[in-house]
Amino acid sequence: MGLDLRICPACGDLADRPAVAGALLRCARCGHEWPFRKLPLFALTGPSGAGKSTMGPLLAARFAGDVVVLEQDILWTGALRDDVTAFRSVWLRMAAMLHQNGRPVVLCGTVAPPEFEPLPERAFFSDIHYLALVGSPSSLRARLRARPAWREWDEPRIEEMLEFNAWLRKIAPELGVDLFDTTEVPPEVTADHVEKWIRARLP
Repeated sequence: MGLDLRICPACGDLADRPAVAGALLRCARCGHEWPFRKLPLFALTGPSGAGKSTMGPLLAARFAGDVVVLEQDILWTGALRDDVTAFRSVWLRMAAMLHQNGRPVVLCGTVAPPEFEPLPERAFFSDIHYLALVGSPSSLRARLRARPAWREWDEPRIEEMLEFNAWLRKIAPELGVDLFDTTEVPPEVTADHVEKWIRARLP
């Protein structure tokens, strides 16, 4: 069984849109069927400055051996920065590949359901659970302004992130996204909440 679920292990065909029935893949070219591990993906999302990057190391320590915690910005480079859809697709393929090792993935990064749910690679997951860390506009603005210059947080970019924060707060119930406000919450307490949220949804 190959780790890249788009590639048929029998004939080597590369599927643009995988044919999935339950936890079984079927090659459109040769008809070969093979099983795969279909696990839930956990998307820890929210605006920049709300605490996602801080959660990464804390969650990795708490979940060692149970889940794989990844930071999405590591692939925000090269041609992927010019094609956001490809960026999202690559991450879903990577997560599905890691799932074949038997451990669910927690992906920390700014994403919303409309960016993942329509993609062909969505079929590789039993569910995608979304938890958004949000904050007050003043707290997010202060945190982003305090970031080092290499991260390039100028005022227009900060305002765009505050708009995303407001949009997410408003539309979260409609999108099926859970919210947690980190404005007045220490990182360890946020990590407690995120850990409990994930463990309640593990297979």
